[in-house]
Amino acid sequence: MKITKAKLLNPIWKIWYSYISGLDKKGEVTFLNYGYAYDKDIELEKEDEINRYSAQLYHHVVGSVVLKGLDVLEVGCGRGGTSYIIRYFEPKSLKGLDLCAKSIEFCEKNYSIKGLSFVQGNALNLPFSNDSFDAVANVESSHRYPDMKRFLDEVCRVLKSGGYFLFADLRDAKSTKILKEYVNKSKLKIVKEEDITPCVIKALDLDHKRRMDLINRLAPKFLHPLTKEFAGTKETGLYKSFVSGDKKYLHYVLQKD
Repeated sequence: MKITKAKLLNPIWKIWYSYISGLDKKGEVTFLNYGYAYDKDIELEKEDEINRYSAQLYHHVVGSVVLKGLDVLEVGCGRGGTSYIIRYFEPKSLKGLDLCAKSIEFCEKNYSIKGLSFVQGNALNLPFSNDSFDAVANVESSHRYPDMKRFLDEVCRVLKSGGYFLFADLRDAKSTKILKEYVNKSKLKIVKEEDITPCVIKALDLDHKRRMDLINRLAPKFLHPLTKEFAGTKETGLYKSFVSGDKKYLHYVLQKD
């Protein structure tokens, strides 16, 4: 069996996400994405203002379709996205799934909202029946999955006929090509496809000071280089790869026939 780089890194990143959750004793880090900047900021509730750019990425991706009254799943829910989705888009039910046990513990402790529930699980083996959801969301999580084709198959399986897959994530040139091949071969048709990299770069620029403050306060100094890379701050290779075009941030809306 061929062991890919992604498969080797997957356990490492699982440990890293758990460690990040452990650093944040006061629950300040409720979003773990690079953000999105509109030309004109959207209106947010006061409690969401501190996470404006990360929240706006959710708004742009999940707001692509009307979710009110629907059954929705977020795969890779992390620590805050589900709360935003259910409060702003009013689905009938919303399940958040994440591989990281500490993220699920955080969500269960901090979000008690009618219709919202959480489960620990693997994106490549979703613990749900066929045709369970009207929409599946996946925001900046899949680049760590060892088998993207299998994930798309799982999304298609749990979606109802006519259901939507709301997806956004980063890819390098080779991975972008592979992703597009998998999408085209899947049972999901493309409703919308866009490169949102410029809006992500702008968000990282505008959010740089806040991210640096969190790193300086929460992370041990010896971990600052790795934590900065994780956060996408301006001096990092990740940030520079967005600016140079070596990496792109893609947004898809896909629909099951």
